[in-house]
Amino acid sequence: MTSIFDQGLAPVEANYAVQSPIDFIERTASVYPDSPSIIHGAVRYNWAQTYDRSRRLASALKGRGIGRGETVAAMLPNIPAMVECHFGIPMIGAVLNTLNVRLDAEAIAFMLEHGEAKAIIADREFGEVVRDAVSRLKDKPLVIDVDDPEYGEGVQVSDLDYEAFLQEGDPQFQWRLPENEWDAISLNYTSGTTGNPKGVVYHHRGAYINALGNQAVWSMGMHPVYLWTLPMFHCNGWCFPWTVTAMAGTHVCLRRVDPEKILRLIKEHKVTHMCGAPIVLNALLNVPPESKAGIEHEVRSMVAGAAPPAQVIGAVEEMGIRITHVYGLTESYGPVTVCAWKSGWDELPLEERAKVKARQGVRYHTLAGAMVGDPNSMEAVPKDGKTIGEIFLRGNTVMKGYLKNPKATEEAFRGGWFHTGDLAVWHEDGYMEIKDRLKDIIISGGENISTIEVEDALYRHPSILEAAVVARPDEKWGETPCAFVTLKPEAGDVSEEEVIAFCREHLARFKVPKTIIFSELPKTSTGKIQKFLLRDQAKELD
Repeated sequence: MTSIFDQGLAPVEANYAVQSPIDFIERTASVYPDSPSIIHGAVRYNWAQTYDRSRRLASALKGRGIGRGETVAAMLPNIPAMVECHFGIPMIGAVLNTLNVRLDAEAIAFMLEHGEAKAIIADREFGEVVRDAVSRLKDKPLVIDVDDPEYGEGVQVSDLDYEAFLQEGDPQFQWRLPENEWDAISLNYTSGTTGNPKGVVYHHRGAYINALGNQAVWSMGMHPVYLWTLPMFHCNGWCFPWTVTAMAGTHVCLRRVDPEKILRLIKEHKVTHMCGAPIVLNALLNVPPESKAGIEHEVRSMVAGAAPPAQVIGAVEEMGIRITHVYGLTESYGPVTVCAWKSGWDELPLEERAKVKARQGVRYHTLAGAMVGDPNSMEAVPKDGKTIGEIFLRGNTVMKGYLKNPKATEEAFRGGWFHTGDLAVWHEDGYMEIKDRLKDIIISGGENISTIEVEDALYRHPSILEAAVVARPDEKWGETPCAFVTLKPEAGDVSEEEVIAFCREHLARFKVPKTIIFSELPKTSTGKIQKFLLRDQAKELD
């Protein structure tokens, strides 16, 4: 049925435009051209320069024949080139695929092939892995070498230098917004519980909205000074490359997490905001007292994953760092719920305050819906703080779907909601709190680890008969892989150290089990391993 408001009021060029976060840089560069955009060691850029460099990147890629809907991968730490990739690549309608720099060549090769990468921009620190990965591909991508002065070592990844490549491009390149905001802007791979990782596809509209959602829930204001303690390869840095740019802020780059350097940069550049896993906060507490002293302004830290223990929250806030707890997934562009703080909670004792901060909270302004519900009936559970259900999400900040995997996409969106796989309770005030996971994914230091992948590596050991991997709580990492293994009768003596060393040959280092327990595995009458019993055992270990 039509109404009077449907007549003669169709969207036209004058009143409708595509929403895309790449538009943020044009506005910021035109309004604040001389404001600092990037700080990286001795390197300093303003917004006019970063905009020019991003346009050069777009122009150079287009000059090499890359265009709409084609993938450009980035194997980079948190350096200026990574910020530029978040704008230059989508300026030509191409799709940015940020790669986890901790992965091995086999995993990287899979992602490059599955995503059909036409080019890869890689830092020399990861040159060996990248060269190995590319050598496995039938269709070789263009490889661009980034020689970061803050690294200052390593062998070049290719003969094509990034800075020389930028000189191929036009700093006045006339880029365009996508014709459709549903077009893909980025591709992120998430660890799966079975088989290869799935490729999560973001669109321009979702990235635009979540970038603004970040600043809204944090009340960031203009000109934040943002320290990159969070890897930009994680959900496109949770969309903060776009958020900070929209707010004409300063990106303070950091190649790797170094606690003393983090504190030095906070004091030197008056950092106002940073993000990351709880392990980052834990690391700050273990530096000498003189390094922790001297923060004379408030720093806001957004923390995702398992909430830090109460004593960590207390100690960090004594340093002048205020914690905000958020929740999200790769499939939701990063965080989409927040433990929205209420002033009345400030008066609570530390233990009670920490208990409240541990909640995953309520939806962002920019998320259409969040529910704790029964995964079978799709009905909401009571808000009693006791009944467990699955967290469901819906809205513009949920992924387009999984690349080349319609079956997994359909299952993830069953019933009109995105199924997170996380189990939670719903409190009376509407705040969600995670209690467990449907999947066996281990989150260690903010990294997802598939237990099946680790088990597969263990099964390659000639002396191992059976293996099961579960999460073991860890003060530093949040969780670490704990492996329970049964040896073959003829195995003889096999040590924990030997098994760990074997795993290091087959897995990325962060995926290697930290604990090996030799025992018989508990099973059901049908032979299924009872992992819930193993999880209980892992929690009881000293």
